[in-house]
Amino acid sequence: MTDLQKTAGYIFNDETLLKTALTHSSYSNEKGLIYNNERLEFLGDSLLGFITAEYLYKNFGKEREGDLTKLRSLLVCENSLFEFANILSLGEHLILGKGEEQTGGRKRPSILADAFEALIAAVYLDGGIDAVRPLVLKFIKPAVMGINETDDYKTILQEKIQKVKGSTIRYELTGETGPDHDKVFSMVVIINGKPGGEGRGKSKKEAEQQAAKSALSQL
Repeated sequence: MTDLQKTAGYIFNDETLLKTALTHSSYSNEKGLIYNNERLEFLGDSLLGFITAEYLYKNFGKEREGDLTKLRSLLVCENSLFEFANILSLGEHLILGKGEEQTGGRKRPSILADAFEALIAAVYLDGGIDAVRPLVLKFIKPAVMGINETDDYKTILQEKIQKVKGSTIRYELTGETGPDHDKVFSMVVIINGKPGGEGRGKSKKEAEQQAAKSALSQL
C-alpha cells in the first residue's frame, strides 16, 4: 500500500483506515469480518460533494446555481470517480472476495468508484479536511477543464429560450446520409418558428446537440 499512498500524495498515520477503505464487502462476507468500506463510501460521497461544491463556488462566480449543480454532478458521477480511481491504480490494491475477483471486480466501475469515495473518507478521518481537500482538488481541477459540455447544449439552449414567455423550440430532422451501419443525421433547431442552428451527428441525439450548440453561438 506504500506505492498507493505515494501516488495519492498522502501518507497515513493509521494504515488500518486505508486497509478498510480498500476492503470490499465480498471479502468481509467471505471471511466473516465486521468491517468493509461501505460506511467510508457514505462519508466519502458527502466529502467529495462538499469540496467540489466549495471549489466551484469560489472559482466560477458567474455561473448560476443550476449550472453549478450540473457541473458538480458531472465531476462526482460514477464515470468520473472510476477515472480518478484508475489514475491511482486503485484496482490493484482492492481486497476482494474470491467470487468478485473471478468476475472482474478489480475493473468494475461501480466498485472502483466506491473505493475512491472510501479512500477520500479514510484520508479525512486520518488527517482532517486540510489533508483531504488537496487530494480531491488534485482530480477535480483538471477534470473541470476536461469536461465535455456537449450533453448540456440542449438544456442550456432550452433554459435560455424559456426565459422569454411564449417562446417555442423544437428539432427537425432534415436529412440522413450513408449506409445503415454508418449513417449521419442532420438536424435543425426551430426557435419561435425560425431556424436557429443546424447540426450533424452519428445519431439523432448528437445531431440535436450540435444544432443546439450552433444556435447558442448565434444567440
